[in-house]
Amino acid sequence: MALVAGIDSSTQSCKVVVRDAASGALARQGTAPHPPGTEIDPEHWWTALLTAVEQAGGLGDVAAVSVAAQQHGMILLDRDGRVIRPALLWNDTRSAPAADDLVAELGAERWAAAVGLVPVASFTVTKLRWLADHEPDAAARIAAVVLPHDWLTWRLSGARSLDTLRTDRSDASGTGYFDAASGAIGAYRRDLLALALRREPGDVGRIVLPTVAGPEDTVGRGDTANGWGHLLLGPGCGDNAGAALGLDLRPGEAFMSLGTSGVVAAVATAATRDSTGSVAGFADATGRHLPLACTLNASRVLDATGALLGVDHDELSRLALSARPGAAGLVLVPYLEGERTPNLPTATGSLHGLTPASMTPANLARAAVEGVLCLLAGCLEALRAQGVRIDRVTLVGGGARSRAVQDIASAILGVPVTVAAPGEYVADGAARQAATVLARANGTAPPSWPRAAAVTRTAEPLPAVLERYRQVAATVATVIESRRG
Repeated sequence: MALVAGIDSSTQSCKVVVRDAASGALARQGTAPHPPGTEIDPEHWWTALLTAVEQAGGLGDVAAVSVAAQQHGMILLDRDGRVIRPALLWNDTRSAPAADDLVAELGAERWAAAVGLVPVASFTVTKLRWLADHEPDAAARIAAVVLPHDWLTWRLSGARSLDTLRTDRSDASGTGYFDAASGAIGAYRRDLLALALRREPGDVGRIVLPTVAGPEDTVGRGDTANGWGHLLLGPGCGDNAGAALGLDLRPGEAFMSLGTSGVVAAVATAATRDSTGSVAGFADATGRHLPLACTLNASRVLDATGALLGVDHDELSRLALSARPGAAGLVLVPYLEGERTPNLPTATGSLHGLTPASMTPANLARAAVEGVLCLLAGCLEALRAQGVRIDRVTLVGGGARSRAVQDIASAILGVPVTVAAPGEYVADGAARQAATVLARANGTAPPSWPRAAAVTRTAEPLPAVLERYRQVAATVATVIESRRG
C-alpha cells in the first residue's frame, strides 16, 4: 500500500495527514501549533512541521508529499538562502497605506488587467512596498522572494541553491506580480515587482522568483540527510486551493471557510479581472481558476460574542436559534479586526439597533451569526458580479461547526448549503495532489478519491435580514471613509 502525505501550514498550526494513495483512506495524522502574531520567523513553521511529521508517524514509509500553506506571506532570502527578516503574514495590515499608494500609481483597472487583482494589505506586493519604504536596507539585500509553501517545500528538499525554489500557480497568483491567466502556467510581472520595490525593471532581474510548476509535476526529492531521499515532492499550493482540492469542488461549486478569516472561493473555468478589488483572480491547484473574496473577520466574531456573554459555542448557537430572524432589529457589523471585503482596514465593529427589546443575550447571539453570514454573503455577491456561477456552497472551518451557522446560512446565502464533516481539507488537498504526482511519476492514472461525507441544508431565504445588514454596513462605510478623508 503506497502512502502519501499532505501538509497544511496555516496561520495557527501545522497539520500533517498521511493517506493511502489509491483510496484516500486516512492512515494517521499529526499537528503542532504556530506562535501567534502577524510577523513570524519562518523557522517556527519549519520546527512545527517537523513536530507534526513526527506526531504523524514520520515520512519513512511515505512515497510523496505536498505542502499547502497560508497565502501571501512574504519571506525574503539573501544570496546565501538565509531569511533576511521575519515573514509578514497575510493578516499584517501595516501595508494598507502601501496598497493605497500602489493602486494610485497604476490604477485599479490596470492592476486587474495585469494580474487579476487590485492590491490590498494582504497581498505580497504591498508588503514589498512597505519594506522598500520602511526597511530599505533589508529591501536592498533581497535575493529571492518566496511564499510559505515555497520555502517549506525547499526546506523539505534540503536544497540550498535559490535556483531550485519551486511554487505553483495557485500561490503565485496571490502575490500581486503574477498573471495566472497568461499561458498554461502563467507569468511573473517583474515590472510590478519593480514598482513595489521602487526600482527600475532592470534592477529586479536578478531577484529569484520560484519557478512555477504544473499541478502534477514532481519538483524534487526529499532531503537525504533526514532520510527522505525516497520522497517525491509535489508543487504544493496555497491554502485556499488546497481546500478546494480536498473538497473535490467542481465548476459551479464554492466553499465558504469560517476560520481566522472568512473566505468564499469558487472553482471556475475562466479567469476574473475585478477592478473593484473585491474579487481576487486566483488560480486553483488543477489548472483552472479560483476567484476568491476574503474577509478578515469570521469565527473570531463568534468567539468574542460568546466570551462577552460568558457562554460556550453550543450555548451561543442555542441562544441565536432561540431569537427570531433579524434579532429584533439588532445588527452587528463585525469589522472587529479591520476588514478586507469591503476594503476598510482601519474599521472597527459596530452594533446598531439597540432598543430595550433588542438588548437580550439571544438577540446579540443571533446578530453575531447573522452579521458574519451577511458579511460573507457580500463575498458571494461579488463573485457572481464577475460572472462566476455558484449553485452550492460548502461550509468548512471552525465556525462552520456552529449549529446556528449551519441552520441560518442557507437562508442568508440563498443557495443550498453543504456542511462538510469536520476535517483537515487543506492538508487533504495537498495529499490528493501528492497522490496525483505519484501516479504521474509511475505512469498510472490519477487516483479517484471519494468526496468527504456531508449534509445538505436548505432554508427559506431571509432577504429582509440581508437588506437591513447592507443598509447598516453602507452607513458604517460612509462614516469610516469620511474619517479617512
